[in-house]
Amino acid sequence: MRTLAANLTVAFWAALFGEVIGYIGGALEQMTYNPGEIAIVCVIVALLGVNGIAFLSREDAAAMNAESAKERAEH
Repeated sequence: MRTLAANLTVAFWAALFGEVIGYIGGALEQMTYNPGEIAIVCVIVALLGVNGIAFLSREDAAAMNAESAKERAEH
């Protein structure tokens, strides 16, 4: 449940910030503003980034724990 709440929070803020940045960027570049498309892309990128970093950190922490346990066993 904690992971779901964290991902929903990330999705909400990514959509919100993406809309603001998309609106400003669209006005500056004189492009059409597509709120649905911007929100979907921003949410996907944010969720991939956050969960990718969490996955790599978890994997790295497990490797470091195994390495430190191995060093303790040798001494």
